[in-house]
Amino acid sequence: MAVSPDRRRLLRSVVLGGAATLGGCARLLQPQEVSETTDERTPTGTATDVPDETPSVALDPVAEGLGTPTTLAVTEAGDRTYVGTRRGVVHVLGPDGLRDEPLFDLRDAVMIGGERGLLGIALHPEFADTRRLFVRYSSSPRPGTPDGYSHTFVLSEFRVSVDGLRAGRNSERPILELPEPHEVHNAGDLAFGPEGYLYVPTGAGGGVGFGHATDWYDGNLVGNGQDTTENLLGGVLRLDVDGDPTEPVRSEGAPQPDGDAGYAIPTDNPLVGRESHRGEYYAWGFRNPWRLSFDGEDCFVADVGAAKWESVHAVEAGGNYGWSVTEGTYCYDAEDCPDETPPSVRGGEPLLDPVIQYPNDRHLDRPVNGSAAVVGNRYRGSALPDLTGTFLFADWRARGRLFAATPVGGELWPTEVVAVEEGQSRLHLVFDVERAGPDEWYVLGFSADGNGAVSRLVPPGEGV
Repeated sequence: MAVSPDRRRLLRSVVLGGAATLGGCARLLQPQEVSETTDERTPTGTATDVPDETPSVALDPVAEGLGTPTTLAVTEAGDRTYVGTRRGVVHVLGPDGLRDEPLFDLRDAVMIGGERGLLGIALHPEFADTRRLFVRYSSSPRPGTPDGYSHTFVLSEFRVSVDGLRAGRNSERPILELPEPHEVHNAGDLAFGPEGYLYVPTGAGGGVGFGHATDWYDGNLVGNGQDTTENLLGGVLRLDVDGDPTEPVRSEGAPQPDGDAGYAIPTDNPLVGRESHRGEYYAWGFRNPWRLSFDGEDCFVADVGAAKWESVHAVEAGGNYGWSVTEGTYCYDAEDCPDETPPSVRGGEPLLDPVIQYPNDRHLDRPVNGSAAVVGNRYRGSALPDLTGTFLFADWRARGRLFAATPVGGELWPTEVVAVEEGQSRLHLVFDVERAGPDEWYVLGFSADGNGAVSRLVPPGEGV
């Protein structure tokens, strides 16, 4: 069925509490020109009204001078925090502050430029016993990479010393290596779900051009989000990194590295057993799902829009989140578009809407706007009572703001600005927002003078 660009499909989409187990960015690291086209209509009705009284928070820096901090992981005991930087250095932050010696340094292996770099870190759920740390970074094209491709997405495991201060380069074990067609739309995050599987979001691989699979939708030429047969782009993968590896590191037919490497596919992944479909997929239909988090069994993904709408999704197994048919709740680059796939495509499935949507700041000038959503999680603490019960998140183009959305059923979540004290100078860009405990939240970002820092969120008046 074809629907108009301002259609609402939210009653069909995932709403937290009513679903069963629920399991980056075009301008992420440097501004990019928009590589896709979009229609010039101005949709209405986004849930971004701002109340008269705006809640506020303060920042307490715990590590500064980090260049571009892109990712963070905290041990369950809270005695070590690992901070990854875009260039490939993973720092150790302990009770006494930032150590001079890093956990490891991958600068000789990491490619930067565009949205490339070291982009994700995750600790194994049993890290205290296994010492396993997983890292995701951009590296040089591997043998067999198609001509003209930009780089290789690398997912590797490292073993951390018992004291938590070192991880030898020789402990690196490759899990997955994917050829990336372009230097943008690569996603980058990593997170373990409540069942112990590793969730790996992948971007659609760039704008119009080579490296895109042909799919069922011919309304535009920016594919990969709707295809689940030819590559592993434009979705969220769900991998078993504990079982005996059954899948090769390089699943595109390239020569394989030596050693016990690779991963297994969970047997309950939604496409397992479907002929020709890639069993690694958990969900699909994403453009650049660069940030992902879990709140219990609920999975949230921030997907970067093409030009008009930024969004956060509550993700379910087998969900199709619309790209490149839709951008948020609107048809992308079309007067009308389908709201489901044909029966011949995975049996027919609805295109699911986000739970949070707000305009790109180049499209509409509103209090809640930006250029790339950064999840974020539910706020379950007590130190910031104005935020209790909200979903706290940010945008890459912070300009001194965070955002809080109020979960509601069947419609977009109303979203308001959370002001940051001295925010215009202290919080210029945001790369990550992490919840390490009910009242332990970290923000990774840049100040206006380019100082890369990790800061705790604290009540107003308690910042430094």
